[in-house]
Amino acid sequence: MKVVLKDGSPLEVGDDASVYDVAEQIGAGLARAALAGEVNGQAVDLRTKVPADSEIAILTFDDEYGQDAFHHSSSHLLAQAVKRLYPDAKLAIGPAIDQGFYYDIEFARPLSDSDLEKIEAEMQKIVKADLPIEKFTLPRAEAIDFYKKQGEIYKVELIEDLPADAEISFYKQGEFTDLCAGPHIKSTGQIKAFKLTSLAGAYWRGDEHNTMLTRIYGTSFPKKKQLEEHLARLEEAKKRDHRKIGREMGLFMTHDAGPGFPFFLPNGMVLKNSLIEYWRELHDREGYKEIESPIILSRKLWEESGHWDHYKDNMYTTVIDEEDYAIKPMNCPGAMLVFSNRLRSYRDLPLRLAELGRVHRPELSGALHGLMRVRAFTQDDAHIFMLPEQMIDEITGVIRLIDEVYTKFGFKYQVELSTRPQEFLGEIADWDRAEENLKEALAAMDLDYKINAGDGAFYGPKIDFQVEDSLGRTWQCGTIQLDFQMPIRFDTEYTGRDGEKHRPIVIHRVVYGSIERFIGILIEHYAGNFPLWLAPQQVVLIPVNKEAHGPACYQMQAELDSIGARASVDDRDESLGKKIRDAQMQKISCQLVIGDRELEGRTVTVRRYGEKEKIPYGWDEFKAWLQEQISQRLDDQAGKR
Repeated sequence: MKVVLKDGSPLEVGDDASVYDVAEQIGAGLARAALAGEVNGQAVDLRTKVPADSEIAILTFDDEYGQDAFHHSSSHLLAQAVKRLYPDAKLAIGPAIDQGFYYDIEFARPLSDSDLEKIEAEMQKIVKADLPIEKFTLPRAEAIDFYKKQGEIYKVELIEDLPADAEISFYKQGEFTDLCAGPHIKSTGQIKAFKLTSLAGAYWRGDEHNTMLTRIYGTSFPKKKQLEEHLARLEEAKKRDHRKIGREMGLFMTHDAGPGFPFFLPNGMVLKNSLIEYWRELHDREGYKEIESPIILSRKLWEESGHWDHYKDNMYTTVIDEEDYAIKPMNCPGAMLVFSNRLRSYRDLPLRLAELGRVHRPELSGALHGLMRVRAFTQDDAHIFMLPEQMIDEITGVIRLIDEVYTKFGFKYQVELSTRPQEFLGEIADWDRAEENLKEALAAMDLDYKINAGDGAFYGPKIDFQVEDSLGRTWQCGTIQLDFQMPIRFDTEYTGRDGEKHRPIVIHRVVYGSIERFIGILIEHYAGNFPLWLAPQQVVLIPVNKEAHGPACYQMQAELDSIGARASVDDRDESLGKKIRDAQMQKISCQLVIGDRELEGRTVTVRRYGEKEKIPYGWDEFKAWLQEQISQRLDDQAGKR
C-alpha cells in the first residue's frame, strides 16, 4: 500500500506496516532516532499500524511531540523506580513538560535529595534492562477494579471521571503498568541520560483543599552530552535568577503583606520607567493616543463584555453601594467605552488607543514566582479601531512594532496562531474570517508560524509571540488579537462614507505583555548587565581619597546629570577595593576611580561591568560617548509608517 511522507513524497510499504517499519524503510539512522510518529496529524506510538494513503511523519527528539513521548516515557520510568523502592507510594499524574517531566506522588514520609539519588539508581537499572513498553486497553469497570486492588486511589478517581463506555488505555513495562493515553517510546533502554532535578509540593488537581502530594521533577535526553549541556544551562539560569539579582541590585521586593503583589524599589522604578519612556516614544511615533481607564468597574460592564460569564474565576470582585463590581483583569472594556464616548466617523479610523493599564488576576499561591507570575501587573495594552480595508495594514504595523522592540533587546522569537476555542462568542463564519485575516497578515510579513489549535481568546483568534532569551528559554509576551465580537456586544459604531452606521473591527495587542514579567525576563536575559540606556545605575564615581577627590567627583556627577546620565558618588569610609567590589555586585555599568592623575589630566579610566579591560577616556570624550549610548534608546524613525 501507499503512504505519504511529511515532505509530500509517496512511499510503498507492506500492508501490515507500522510507523516504525516506515522509519526503517526510509533509513536505518532515522529508525534509530525515531521516538514516535504522526499519522494524519495525530501523534502515535511507533508500533501503530498505518492505514493506506495516510500522511506519515517520523518524530525524533528534534520534534515537539517526539520530545513529549520521550519525556512522558521518562516519567513512567521514574514511577516504576518509585514503586520498586516505596511500594506503598500512591501515584497521581506524571506528564511531560517543557524540557522534562514530573510525577505527583503521595509518600508516607517526606523525601530528601538522598532519596532522589536512590530513585535515579533504580531508574538506571530499568534502563539497562531495556524493557519493552507495550500498550493495552481495558473496559472502564475493569480498569477501576484493576487499580482498586492496588490501592491506587488517584488513578481510580481519574478513571471514574471518564465516560461509562470508555475503553481505558495502559502502558506496561516489566512489572509496572500505568494509566496513560500515550504515545510512548519503544523501550526503556532508549532513555540514555536523565536527572531528577528537584522536589516540590503540589495539591491534587491543583485544589488547596485536596491532599498535598510530592512532585518530583526531572529531565531526560537521548544522549549524555545533551543532558550535560542542559544541566549547565540550568546552573547558569540559577545564577541569573531574577529574584536573586533583583535583591542584589535593589530592583524589587516581595512581602507577606501582599503575596503576588511586588514592590518596586528605587532602582527598579528607574528600570521600569525607562521601559515605559521607550514605549511611549515608540507609540507617539506610531500615532497612538494614550488613555487611562478605571481599575474597578461595575459587574454590568463585565457582563456586557462577556468576561463575567467566561472569565469570572480570574477576577477579583467587590461590592460598592450594594452593587457588584470587579477589579479589572484586562483593559478592553474601558477602551470600548472611550471609543464610544463621542460620535466617530470613518475619518477617525484607524484610531489607536494605548493604555498602560494596571490589572489584577487571582493566581494560586503555589504558582507565584517573583515577577514572572504575579497577581497585579501593568499591561502595555492598545486597542486599534479600524475599517475592514485597514485590517491587514494595522496587523502588519503591530508586527513591525513588536519586531523592533524584541530586536532592540536581542530577542529571537517564534510565532503562533491561536484559533477558535471550544467556548467562544459570535458566529463561526466571523471566526473563520478573522483567522484568515491573521494568516494573510503573517504571509505579508513572510513570518513562519505554527497553529496553536483552540487556544484563542473567547472573543477572537490571536497571534502570540514567544521570545527566546540568552539561555534558549521561551516566554510568551506579545500578542495580537483580532476581535469582531466586542464591538457587537458594546454596540460600538462609526459613521461610514455612506452616512450609515457601521461596526469597527478591533485589534487588542500588547508588546511587553506584562511589564513586570518583561522586567523579570530582561533581568535573566542580561543577568542584570543591562544595556547602558536601560541600566538603573549607569555611572559610579569612586574617589581615591574622600577629602582630596570627593568634591571633584560631585562636580563630575553634576556634569553627568546635566546630560541625562544616572550617576552617583561612593564616598563611604570603606576601602577602595570594597567600593569596587560593591559596584560590581550592584552591576553598575561604568565604574570610575578618581584620583590625582585623573583630576590633573581631565581623564577617566572606565571599568565596564562584566569586562576585564579598563578603557581610558578624556573626560569630555567620555561624556560624549555616554550621551551617545543613552540616546540609542530609540532608533531614528525605525519602522515608521
